[in-house]
Amino acid sequence: MKVGLINYGMGNLHSVAKALEKAGGEVELVADAEALKQCDRIVLPGVGAFRDCIGALKASGMETAIRSEVNAGKPFLGICLGMQVLMDLSYEFGRYSGMGLIPGVVRGFPEDHAARGFKIPHMGWNDVIFSSEKEKHPVLQPLEGKQVYYVHSYCCMPENPDHLLAACSYGDYPFAAAIGRDNIVGVQFHPEKSQGAGLALLEAFLQWNP
Repeated sequence: MKVGLINYGMGNLHSVAKALEKAGGEVELVADAEALKQCDRIVLPGVGAFRDCIGALKASGMETAIRSEVNAGKPFLGICLGMQVLMDLSYEFGRYSGMGLIPGVVRGFPEDHAARGFKIPHMGWNDVIFSSEKEKHPVLQPLEGKQVYYVHSYCCMPENPDHLLAACSYGDYPFAAAIGRDNIVGVQFHPEKSQGAGLALLEAFLQWNP
């Protein structure tokens, strides 16, 4: 199972690659469209600012390559910022267009959140909450009753409630822990920092047949 780990010059590639290998994947760092075509699955990691990430993906041609492979049905996992760039727009340090693969926007926590005692970024172990009315997504199923590791200041707000796969709350503010549709899954937390729970999610992603 060859996993194309997108290398766009940002992100914690080493730890994500190690976690994917431990989960049973054959990992290839990918920086061009031709190499991406040879991979069975795609993982887009993310650390840093939305503007820089989407800028690097566009400049290298990887945005077009990812879109093409995803539209062809290849399983895709976006991690943290790699989930946020799936959206239409982000309001992080301005207003920037994303890939538009899942309709919605990326916004920060409420302005008064820090003043009310909730430090930004939201950092540390927290929940993955599933709706009792929806069937759990096969990639996320292993996380029931588990906590995962978050580090973020911005949150995805998908337009379509069906695209919200799991939630979490920081203080009294709920946000998307995972989003997705068809062959796309994005998680706000870091599987590579989430120990056994994160490894179980990556194993489920490698076995997923959307």
